[in-house]
Amino acid sequence: MKDFLQLMGSTTATPVGLEAYLIVAAALFVLGLTACIARRNAIGILIGIELMLNAAVLNFMAFWRFQGSPLDGPAALAGPVMGIFIIVLAACEAAVALAVLLNLYFNFGTVEVDMVHEMKE
Repeated sequence: MKDFLQLMGSTTATPVGLEAYLIVAAALFVLGLTACIARRNAIGILIGIELMLNAAVLNFMAFWRFQGSPLDGPAALAGPVMGIFIIVLAACEAAVALAVLLNLYFNFGTVEVDMVHEMKE
């Protein structure tokens, strides 16, 4: 690692601030929202929802890491607990969504959201 830093012209690694984490989380959220709005495929929409949930987890972890004063007691682990809760929620959402998509495919022969809506009418 030291050789890599010297190659890049720096001998010390600078820490990443809260702003960088928030920018990455905002970019993830915007990409997820764009995937949800622009995609007609149900799998693409689910991937967009997963990206938005991951952006929320990144925000929780960043604010937990950069909080002003260390907390005592149960509040000290609020960020990781919320992160684990969101990851478990995303896993449950993926399982239910996969079951719905399989049912949709077996009944209509496609997972395109617009085509299923047209076939229903």
